[in-house]
Amino acid sequence: MVVAGQLAGVAERVLGSPLPIGIRAWDGSVAGPQDGTVLVIRSRDALRRLVWSPNELGLARAYVSGELDVEGDLAEGLSQIWGLVRRGVTRRPKISEVARLALRLKVLGPNPDAPKEEARLSGALHTKSRDRDAISHHYDLSNDFYQLVLDPSMAYSCAYFTSDDESLEQAQHNKLDLVCRKLDLRPGMRLLDVGCGWGSMIIHAAKHYGVHATGVTISAQQRAHILGRIEAEGLQGRVEVRLQDYREVRDEPFDAISTIEMGEHVGESNYPEYASTLHRLLKPEGRLLLQQMSRGRNAPGGGAFIESYVAPDMHMRPVSQTTGFLESAGLEIRDVHALREHYVWTVRAWADTLEERWDEVVALVGEGQARVWRLYLAGGALTFEEGRMGVDQILAVRRSENGRSGMPRVRRELVAR
Repeated sequence: MVVAGQLAGVAERVLGSPLPIGIRAWDGSVAGPQDGTVLVIRSRDALRRLVWSPNELGLARAYVSGELDVEGDLAEGLSQIWGLVRRGVTRRPKISEVARLALRLKVLGPNPDAPKEEARLSGALHTKSRDRDAISHHYDLSNDFYQLVLDPSMAYSCAYFTSDDESLEQAQHNKLDLVCRKLDLRPGMRLLDVGCGWGSMIIHAAKHYGVHATGVTISAQQRAHILGRIEAEGLQGRVEVRLQDYREVRDEPFDAISTIEMGEHVGESNYPEYASTLHRLLKPEGRLLLQQMSRGRNAPGGGAFIESYVAPDMHMRPVSQTTGFLESAGLEIRDVHALREHYVWTVRAWADTLEERWDEVVALVGEGQARVWRLYLAGGALTFEEGRMGVDQILAVRRSENGRSGMPRVRRELVAR
């Protein structure tokens, strides 16, 4: 039985063109070009998963479990396949065609269990308890793991590069500084950071701009990390971090609010409440800086793989819809700054670090989780590069009762682009 040849034949009929990558199967057979990206099918279970889930999720399960592997440039292989899909030369295989192939290769059988790395959430969508579980699945993976992959500030969001040879650490510093300048932060002001991650924004703003910063997160491990940073950097009394849902914040309004790549986790039905909460917690004439990923209206989620393994329940939309939500809550949009290309460079930097420190990553989180991240970062960089996702900084203000927004004093919303 020459497995690779039979698979290649079906694949080429589906793709409508010669196979752009190589195949090597568990029986030692090969097909397609072997001098570039090669898909390695290590067992029948990989194909069995695809019989049950002939889509992105089936492929992801096979890859995460190690039943399917990729030799060569993973991102390049994904790009080649996606290029064929985008040009519309693919077709769905007929059920009868799949059944005949499955019988020949002896892959019919029960659906293998999903890898343990797959999220298993329960309860109604975007209740507080389910949101905690969704955030914990991703962000409570391991502080040590994130310290390996991210820059020293632990900024887990799009950086801002000002030159081709800039390090990720400097680019993340640039991004945090850009946010602070757009917010016009000054000593003594009160800043709220909603979804504060590992504290990069609140630590930076307190150290470099003299503000009193409060961060809220629903990740216990993130809060523990920030408490350690506060003590290590002597910021007691200037930086506060709470294990708190944004819907539970009841403080007096803040001078400024930042929320960096938090809105993707809020959910479509809850976004009006999110926007109105940001408005309620902001002083009149105060500024909001929201950084958020966007996606076309026909693909609002992250996709089956991302939602099952990385960021469950996430929701993205066109940036115009996000600004509409903010305006409906009473905020005035003053600036939208697209950073899509910067996310390509950011994700590639994370991916390079992951590969360089692969053995350490596997020792910390296991090979399955490491493979999740390899696939996640390769696909993420490609998605931003090809414009299927974007990321934007939206600057908004809460108008005062007399209609003033506080912005005309100095046009600081356009500082240092």
